[in-house]
Amino acid sequence: MFGIRPPVTLPLPRRPLDTGDQVRRWYENELGWPTVPADPGGPETAATPVRLRAGLRFDVLEVPAEAGRAALRHLAPGSPVAVQGDRMRLLVAAGSAEELPGVLEWLEWGDLALDLAMTGEGGLMDAPAPCEAGRAGKRPLPPVRAEVLQGAATWLRPPEPGREVEASLPTLSALGGGGGAPDLVRVVHTAATHCHRLRLTRACAQPLAFS
Repeated sequence: MFGIRPPVTLPLPRRPLDTGDQVRRWYENELGWPTVPADPGGPETAATPVRLRAGLRFDVLEVPAEAGRAALRHLAPGSPVAVQGDRMRLLVAAGSAEELPGVLEWLEWGDLALDLAMTGEGGLMDAPAPCEAGRAGKRPLPPVRAEVLQGAATWLRPPEPGREVEASLPTLSALGGGGGAPDLVRVVHTAATHCHRLRLTRACAQPLAFS
């Protein structure tokens, strides 16, 4: 006489990960960067399904792309930089957002309106698609549709898994050339100078109004 076998419970089929899920796992597992999903009802969801939390591993200095390009020479080779449209985002040391007003005041830029902003603790940054294709031993992420890429953030200088990003970020403690990190003051000064030049150029290009 044979015993009755207990019923076998089969697991429910798993929903395949979408691009947003894979992007989140890449940032969290490969880099250790905390993420949040984009607002499902927000216009940025299609182009940027994931956002990065600022203020924990890094802060973000955002400037016009032209001003950002001028500041690239002050960065370390591994300093991550992203672009989105005509804006450039330079990753800087966590806590820099709190120091920016004092740095601008010390550089005598404090009283001028500059197209320059810093995102720190509690802020978010659109997550560029990871640059994983071609890395040895890594499974590349699925390609992103062309219509999704429109308006999406992209890496100009991507972060590298396995490397401590903090060591490459501009910091105020590097003032005067101490240590191997880039000098935040030099980066801010160059970016602010070019922001001001862009502002003057645009003002001069506007036709004069006569009453």
